[in-house]
Amino acid sequence: MATASELRNLDDDGLREQLQGCYEELFNLRFQKVTGSMNNTARPRQVKKDIARIKTILRERALAQE
Repeated sequence: MATASELRNLDDDGLREQLQGCYEELFNLRFQKVTGSMNNTARPRQVKKDIARIKTILRERALAQE
């Protein structure tokens, strides 16, 4: 889990790569939940918050460019 200040140090391409990785992890966690092999049940919530952080930073940058 990355903090917002760590994410702000990345460029836009790096943030998009992180976002894609989070989506893939969330997808895999959903399968783990269905199969019953999930160890950390709080992890999906953490990944969703990471996704929200990344999207917020990308949106802030897009608005700043306008």
